[in-house]
Amino acid sequence: MNHLVKRVRDRYGYAWTVLRGLVKTDFKLRYQGSFLGVAWSVLKPLMLFCVMYIVFAKFLRMSDGTSTYPVVLLLGISSWQFVTESTNVGLRSVVDRGDLLRKIHFPNYIVVVSATMGALISFGINMIVVLVFAFASRVHFTWRVLILPINILELYAFTLALTLLMATMYVYFRDIAHIWEVLQQLIFYGMPIIYPLSYVTRRGGLYAVLARLELLNPFAQAIQDIRHNFIAPDTQPTIWSEYNNWGIKLIPLILTAFVLWLSIYLFRRNSRKFAEVM
Repeated sequence: MNHLVKRVRDRYGYAWTVLRGLVKTDFKLRYQGSFLGVAWSVLKPLMLFCVMYIVFAKFLRMSDGTSTYPVVLLLGISSWQFVTESTNVGLRSVVDRGDLLRKIHFPNYIVVVSATMGALISFGINMIVVLVFAFASRVHFTWRVLILPINILELYAFTLALTLLMATMYVYFRDIAHIWEVLQQLIFYGMPIIYPLSYVTRRGGLYAVLARLELLNPFAQAIQDIRHNFIAPDTQPTIWSEYNNWGIKLIPLILTAFVLWLSIYLFRRNSRKFAEVM
């Protein structure tokens, strides 16, 4: 056992040290010169939540009619904020850290992982805020809260996969950043984040079919699972409750595993050429 621990430490110890240093540096630089500093990691999703809640819940009446809906909405926005922060910073990380990669020898993937880890820290802070709102709204927690780390891990895995994929492509094609900026808006409004899934399903017909198809998106499936298991298991439908076929239920997980494998393969295959291209 000691021999195995020593081998792991010898192989990944240096990479882990570099990763910790980059995460700490990136997190400090992100809010350097800002008057509110780290507080912006909480204020941004809160401000977006206020706008979305007033527009969609109050004016357009897109609500599930429960007292927990504001907390569910805040949790969804915080989860998506983690995705956008990870991908927007991570896809540029290899190019932005080009000088460092040429001067110091360490695995290139670390700069991408450090970007997602910084966003994950902000997400953790936001989860504490959501928890405070949940207590204020008198949310009744269930044993499903224990499954929450698995849901967050799945969301992180798919986010990291896309970030690695786009970081590889960004080295060769800078247009990826602009394309992703448009795509993430489409994905955001195409998922049940600012509107409850029940708002679509109760309209019946084609809308109900489209609502169920939305859950095949790994982002939507993971975020719905997080909301279901953390805040509202009675009002938040998930892919596990909407489908009876296990083959369909596993589609988001299979997609996550496949995209993660593909992104790692392509990143490792091209990482040796990054210094030449940049």
